[in-house]
Amino acid sequence: MITREEALALVRRYVKNEKLVKHSLAVEAIMRGLARRLGRDEEIWGLTGLLHDLDYEYTRDDPTEHGIVTCEMLKGLVPNEILSAIRSHNYRHTSHLPAKTLDKALIAADAVSGLIVATALVMPSKKLSEVKVETLMEKFDDKSFAKGVDRSKISICYDFGIPLKEFLEISLKSLQSIAEDLGL
Repeated sequence: MITREEALALVRRYVKNEKLVKHSLAVEAIMRGLARRLGRDEEIWGLTGLLHDLDYEYTRDDPTEHGIVTCEMLKGLVPNEILSAIRSHNYRHTSHLPAKTLDKALIAADAVSGLIVATALVMPSKKLSEVKVETLMEKFDDKSFAKGVDRSKISICYDFGIPLKEFLEISLKSLQSIAEDLGL
């Protein structure tokens, strides 16, 4: 299995959009936080989050390929469970349905990262340190806020045994721990 440093080098090689690099770092942090909470392998979960959008800039015009191309790029470099989760995070286009906890956690982490970053950006300081779980709960319920964030994907957290408020708390703390890397 590749190391975190090797995975980050791949992200930097294939992802040119700095916002997408930061998104990958955010999803990695959330996945690591979830792994700790669920007693799972933090390295596997972190790599899954970090690498999940490796092909996004190459496949954005053909969503049926998103995740599939990443898996081809990573074949032999990471365990099959990572590949399965990456294919599953785009299940609406790949028809690779999420079955395992890792698959579902990636979908939820991917979506919640957008909600948290959008919330931070409307704070007076534009900093994650100012965001509170209660604010995230309000923003989650406000469908006019961050319309591109699929709340049903965030709610998948219930499928792996974490209630929404706790999921938001884990995710927020995870992003706050890397706020400097995210510029937030």
